Amino acid sequence: MANKKVTGKKAASNASKTLRSKSTGKKSKAAAGSALSQRKAPKKETSSQSATDASRVLRDKRTSKASKSAAGSTLAQKGKKKGKKK
Repeated sequence: MANKKVTGKKAASNASKTLRSKSTGKKSKAAAGSALSQRKAPKKETSSQSATDASRVLRDKRTSKASKSAAGSTLAQKGKKKGKKK
């Protein structure tokens, strides 16, 4: 089943702030870019690399709330892993 989630207004605004900030790291910007790319695109899914970056952003204590909001949105749009049936 396809992903039907999109990035909300608040998360998109936070992602935009993250991308404009000069002090933001690469992983935060990658997660923010992924969140923005899914603003009005319910069929887009977060890539594995973007999900990994977003996860690291959420665990980093130095990360701003805006970056964490964007990273959370990115992770929320990650498709479910399809495991092997036994």
